Amino acid sequence: MANPMKIRARADGDLVEVKVLMAHVMETGQRKNQAGELIPAWFIQRVEATYGNRTVLSAQWGPAISANPFLSFKFKGGAKGEKVRITWFDSKGETRTDEVVIG
Repeated sequence: MANPMKIRARADGDLVEVKVLMAHVMETGQRKNQAGELIPAWFIQRVEATYGNRTVLSAQWGPAISANPFLSFKFKGGAKGEKVRITWFDSKGETRTDEVVIG
């Protein structure tokens, strides 16, 4: 399983800003190893953020995203003390979910 994401969420009134650092190699499938063989593609394809029962972010990614990607977004309606859950799904079928309490 992948390393935990580093997540921060801060409320300012009814607006919540979320910052996420994901640990993932994000291979494009176009690089070669030392033997000259292509390294298979392995990248995050989808990211979802939920607050309560509501999806506040849904994104589809491709192989052009850098390794260990950083994501920042804002949404309305969050409250301090509540949780935001971030989930990613990659091209090998692996997934990672982490959550943070809004500060």
